[in-house]
Amino acid sequence: MYICIKRLIDIIFSGLGIIVLSPLFLIIALLIKIDSKGNIFFKQKRIGIYKSHFYILKFRTMRIDTPNDMPTHMLGNARSHITKIGLFLRKSSLDELPQLINIFKGDMSIVGPRPALWNQYDLIIERDKYKANEVLPGLTGLAQISGRDELPIISKAKIDGEYVKKKSLILDVQIFIKTVFSVLKSDGVKEGK
Repeated sequence: MYICIKRLIDIIFSGLGIIVLSPLFLIIALLIKIDSKGNIFFKQKRIGIYKSHFYILKFRTMRIDTPNDMPTHMLGNARSHITKIGLFLRKSSLDELPQLINIFKGDMSIVGPRPALWNQYDLIIERDKYKANEVLPGLTGLAQISGRDELPIISKAKIDGEYVKKKSLILDVQIFIKTVFSVLKSDGVKEGK
């Protein structure tokens, strides 16, 4: 029952979000095009439910010559790869908005563990211990509001496992509300500084 209601909520809210935020999508798309050459969207292979692969969508925030399959914090001098508008989009988390399309399609949920890169084997293996690869990844999750980029992989996987054990609509709502406040304060965002 929880899974069906959660999926219905995902469809309704992501669909509404896409419609309501479409003017903002257009403004961001124009700013990206003005700021640097390349695509508006950035697609990257990620791990979905049961370790399936899907392509996550984000607004492009980096120069086109940046390595594609590497977490930002592992790039030498990450800030030098980020565009001017990209810095703002990352700090405000607006670069994540196209994931509403992933949610609408069913690749992701609003709340769940953040999807690992396809080659983040250490995180994928660690999440297996806690069955965190057996739920849809999310736009936000318990680890996101518990430290985000500052968490070591072992802690992140353990928190993702805690979410899997306790998952409920009430917990999802609590995580979503805390995410809004976390984003407004830019809590735990380290990359690109």
